[in-house]
Amino acid sequence: MKAAARVGSDGAEQAVSEFPLGLKSLDVIHGGLTTVVAPVKCACRDGDELARDRANAVALLSKAAAAAGQRGGARTQLYGLANLSDLGRTLIAEVLGEGEVAGVVALPDGSLAQIWESVFAGIWRVRIGTEPAHEYVEVGAIPQIVRRAATDLTSTDLVIAAPPDGAMNVLPVLAEIRERARAWRSGMRAHVINLTLLPMNAVDLAFLHESVGNGPTQLVFRGYGTCRVQATGIRNVWSVQFFNSTDNIILDTLEVGGVPIVALAADEDFEDSAERLREMIEVYAT
Repeated sequence: MKAAARVGSDGAEQAVSEFPLGLKSLDVIHGGLTTVVAPVKCACRDGDELARDRANAVALLSKAAAAAGQRGGARTQLYGLANLSDLGRTLIAEVLGEGEVAGVVALPDGSLAQIWESVFAGIWRVRIGTEPAHEYVEVGAIPQIVRRAATDLTSTDLVIAAPPDGAMNVLPVLAEIRERARAWRSGMRAHVINLTLLPMNAVDLAFLHESVGNGPTQLVFRGYGTCRVQATGIRNVWSVQFFNSTDNIILDTLEVGGVPIVALAADEDFEDSAERLREMIEVYAT
């Protein structure tokens, strides 16, 4: 979270925090959903083989649609793509499409997981590594890899050092973050700290970022504007920032809790996703 500035309603510049994305791939993941595969040479594939490829892809998508229709606190369901042909994986990419959410998760072995929500809310594509990549479709509010990384790869406590010269109000904010993070348990409501409204200067914000650090998970949501969600280096502490269409920050918050609700597919979306995916499957199955 670096110090930046925005123009307030009175025309004066105000300091804001801005977590650096760090990984340029986070912004370019959008548009990179289609699996890169070798060209399929139809001349060497008979009709039965092509029909089998299509049937295998349709079967996997049908399982995903069934899982989406059974939501309501259910565990996420994973469907691996390793046993599908290039044609089958391409068909799945075409059917699922690319939604408004994309992200990256840094893993302990140094590899990177890329995630995309499809055009069907709650149905995700996940790709881990590159050569060879491990790919699967996951049905759930958020891929489990996001929750695991934010839990397993972050610190359980926030160490508050002496602030630098020029700091004004950062210490009470850090104390609040530490107290809330220690007390938070699964099932509790998230506690939101609105940094946009706090009287904090650039020194405060820089020290705040240095104290909480950057975590392993970064997500971007594209819509009318942009929302960026990033796990900090402290367990259960997230940066949630909203930007307008010109990429100026309009709301800057820290959330203490589980994965922020803005990142989760809503329960009411699953039934709609299941119905629309079944309609798409009927088109591709005929």
